[in-house]
Amino acid sequence: MSDPSSSSSSSNAAESIAKAAREAFEQSQLVDVSERDLALKAIREVLEGKKDEVLKANKEDMEAAETLLSQGKLSKSLVSRLDLSKPGKFEAMLQGITDVASLPVPTGQVTFAKELGPGLDLHRVTCPVGVLLVIFEARPEVVVNIAALAIKSGNAAILKGGKESLKTSTILSSLIAEALNKTSIPSTFIQSVSTRSEISSLLAQDRYIDLVMPRGGNELVKNIQNNTRIPVMGHADGICAVYVDESAVEEKALRVVVESKIDYMAACNSAETLLIHESLLNTLWPKLASELISNNVCLRCDQSTLSSIKDLPETSKYVTASTEDDYYTEFLGPTLAVKVVSSVNEAIKHINLHSSHHTDSIITENENSMLNWCKGLDSANCFINSSTRFADGQRYGLGTEVGISTGKTHARGPVGLDGLVIYKYMLRSKNDKGSTISDYEKGGNKYTHRDLVKSDPPF
Repeated sequence: MSDPSSSSSSSNAAESIAKAAREAFEQSQLVDVSERDLALKAIREVLEGKKDEVLKANKEDMEAAETLLSQGKLSKSLVSRLDLSKPGKFEAMLQGITDVASLPVPTGQVTFAKELGPGLDLHRVTCPVGVLLVIFEARPEVVVNIAALAIKSGNAAILKGGKESLKTSTILSSLIAEALNKTSIPSTFIQSVSTRSEISSLLAQDRYIDLVMPRGGNELVKNIQNNTRIPVMGHADGICAVYVDESAVEEKALRVVVESKIDYMAACNSAETLLIHESLLNTLWPKLASELISNNVCLRCDQSTLSSIKDLPETSKYVTASTEDDYYTEFLGPTLAVKVVSSVNEAIKHINLHSSHHTDSIITENENSMLNWCKGLDSANCFINSSTRFADGQRYGLGTEVGISTGKTHARGPVGLDGLVIYKYMLRSKNDKGSTISDYEKGGNKYTHRDLVKSDPPF
């Protein structure tokens, strides 16, 4: 049985964390927005100076993860995501901070302006969402990515990383707090928690937390959605597909398909399904299959694609018959599900049914196929003749990303600064006696609803 006192203690701790985040958020809204960039600069400087300490903590996480990998308790792809010592990875994390700092401030932007009537102006102005609860798996640099985006957009954030990256995430969070202590932004603006029980308790803090953003598998997202009243911006599985249309150019198809699969197979934007137009079964498809096999990719093929490559070398080692479940699977490794289709419309129908609506690419020279692809595909990222690996906040020029939203909330695809703001309506009367509705509905004035120039907010 669980200990009631322990549960109560966890709940109290979660409420204190959430309340502190709310207070930090409210306090920060009265600080000049220029202070946000100063905070980001301070964080970069502190992290840069403490690189050795961060990598030491990461090495301890990696050693523990390698042990669990050898015991079959962790996947190779997850362990790969955990490693912060890969060449250039730490520097890329720091560069992400600088990239975010260089972006325009997303808050305080007027998106709608109207004169409701004489002397009465209405503006819709972007503002932060509030307090974010971000839950992610393995990748410790996400702590820094999210902190940078949250600070730039004016949102407080509570972060929970995977237990596999606990030591790395903990030191990164403490260094961020250390840096914030030197600025006008409260140190509790970015907080982290380490246990699953804290998350359960935080999911009940809808009084203080405005949005939950889980980065992980579909099971994680669904579990959170089923256990909170707080709105959830979900990033589910990355079941991405590439469709090779009948007009595809061979060189384009080979380059795009192969990179989409093998560049970084543990990524959520790696291709997991390959659809082949039926006219290419005996021409381009065998060449694609051969190239994939040469890169040690196992192919799970439907009957048609299987039959047309049965004579290729090493087919018995790398090629097997597919099942329906394969087309719903995020492999995150050297496996690709393959299927033949008769048209672009059939490809779209297959993807809309089987995919996670993350990122899908078409290889084609046909303008009509391109148009149908982008109109008919119900995915956050619709690509033409491009690797699925482009679906990334940094590659999009967003600086970095909180995650990739596969849902249909106010933000979709890579969620950068624009996805972390909402808006408020600001109404200002310039009339000597103020304004009441009777002035426009019963008096001499009438509503004009005249468009105004979208300039600065009305203050």
